[in-house]
Amino acid sequence: MIVDCAVYRHGHRTEGPDDLSDALAEARAVGGFVWIGLHEPSEREFDLVTEEFGLHPLAVEDALKAHQRPKLEVYDDSMFMVLKPVVYEPQNDTVRAGEVMVFLGDCFVVTVRHGESSPLAAVRHRLEDEPEMLGKGPTAVLYAISDAIVDHYLEVATELQTDLEELEAAVFEPDGGGSRNTASRIYTFKRQVLEFRRATGPLALPLTRLAGTGQFGTGLPFVEDKARPFFRDVLDHLARVNESVEALDRLVSDILAAHLAQMSVRQNDDMRKISAWAAMAAIPTMIAGIYGMNFDHMPELHFLWAYPAVILLMAALEVLLYHLFKRRGWL
Repeated sequence: MIVDCAVYRHGHRTEGPDDLSDALAEARAVGGFVWIGLHEPSEREFDLVTEEFGLHPLAVEDALKAHQRPKLEVYDDSMFMVLKPVVYEPQNDTVRAGEVMVFLGDCFVVTVRHGESSPLAAVRHRLEDEPEMLGKGPTAVLYAISDAIVDHYLEVATELQTDLEELEAAVFEPDGGGSRNTASRIYTFKRQVLEFRRATGPLALPLTRLAGTGQFGTGLPFVEDKARPFFRDVLDHLARVNESVEALDRLVSDILAAHLAQMSVRQNDDMRKISAWAAMAAIPTMIAGIYGMNFDHMPELHFLWAYPAVILLMAALEVLLYHLFKRRGWL
């Protein structure tokens, strides 16, 4: 259950005791904080952490059940934040989202991870290489996690933009990239953009509160006021991501509309060609039908050149219709 547990003092790591209450007591004694990382804990496994750190039951329920929207909740003894890291799998063009829950207190950080798409290990290692930043306490951990997740959003947005350009090129190929396959790819891509938006869009409000901008001018408990500029920087990066997501969504909708328009135009062209060939086939069919009627008194029946004359008439009419349809672009 516990992936990592350590006590940090002045930005330097010391291995935490096996007992969580001892780790918390040690962190308070040395003026540092304890950081505990968990991966998909069960309710029974999480009870010990809940009891030792006094976590709010509503936040604990969210952390256990997962499938939460990005949000920020403030309780009496802790603050709870949900983030959704994403990873893009180019081999199957899929955006996969995980979840990271962060419990923040005066001298502890508890991170709960669901899914595999999480940067927590890299964040911990990076912070341990920057003791000055880590020495700022739990706020630094929350900032580093938010910054890493949002920065990866930018990478995913770039990869999606590249794939969308390839999809756009396929749509405007002469054959339309294969109408059925292209339409399926467009809808699949739109679903991936929607999954990406579910992770990035709701995160703006929590970061706005952490940055203390707009109507959220007052500070939050357990978050130092000096950290506001850092969270504003993360918020700025997130704004760029959300703008990219909006542009991707609009563009993929435009591409879908263009593809459907192309299919309609091709269908109209096909119908005109079919109509033209049907009209050309109708004339000899009509003439042959007339001469196929079994009447005795038909003046052409006993005419010596009747047969070649009728064939010549059919050919002349066919050539005339062909040039007429060709001139109008039906063939």
